[in-house]
This record gives sequence, C-alpha cells and structure tokens, in this order.
Amino acid sequence: MTLTVRVIAPDQTVWDDTAQEVILPSTTGQLGILSDHAPLLTALDPGVMRVRAKNEWMSIALMEGFAEVQNNEITVLVNGAEKGTNIDVEKAREAFNQAQAALETANAGANVQEQLKAKQGLKRARARLQAAGDKVVE
Repeated sequence: MTLTVRVIAPDQTVWDDTAQEVILPSTTGQLGILSDHAPLLTALDPGVMRVRAKNEWMSIALMEGFAEVQNNEITVLVNGAEKGTNIDVEKAREAFNQAQAALETANAGANVQEQLKAKQGLKRARARLQAAGDKVVE
C-alpha cells in the first residue's frame, strides 16, 4: 500500500503525491510512517523530512509545524518547506555558518530571548543544509 503525502506551507504546496515511507522530524525525535500507521497528530521541529517514493529517497527541509497521519494520508502543515533539490548548497552552508556565529554571539550575552531566537535560526539553517545533502559538522 502507499501513503498519500501533502506538505503544505503558507505560500505553496511543496509535495502532493504518494510515497511508500516517510520519516518526520517530530519534537520527540524522528518518526517513521508506513502504510496502515495508527492515527497520529504530532508537532514538528525544524528538520529534514525524508520521503521514499518510487523506491528513491528525497529530502524536504521543514520549518516547524504539525503533521497528521490518518487513513494512509499524511498532511504536513509547516511555516516553511523546501525540497532539498531546490536548495543551493553553498548558500545553505553560508547561512548555517552565519547562524552558528549568531548563536555564539547570543550565548555571550545575557538575553535569553536572543539565545532562543538564535537556536531556532541554527535549527532552520541546519535543516536546509542537511536537506541539500551536505554534512553538518559542528
């Protein structure tokens, strides 16, 4: 059996097709979904969603959101999403390095809100870089 998978961001539908398997970056860790999975609603962290369709894996960078699994349908609603094949690796690497520097600067200060904002920025940059297929070395 197959899964119907929809990844919807505010500005576009990033994926709307069938797949054999999906791995989601939930807030509690990686979550694998196969056919006939139990109904589920989960929050998503910024991370990489992996989709196996036509026996090939593809990556989609997700910014935080939610996923619902029910009746072999997965609906992913996120603040932003981008297929890994559409991400420029060099720009993603540069953004990741800038996010690391911003986090170091924020950690040197005492402002907790700035630290949280910088951590989220780093998670988003890491997701884009990983979806593009690059290794993240910290």
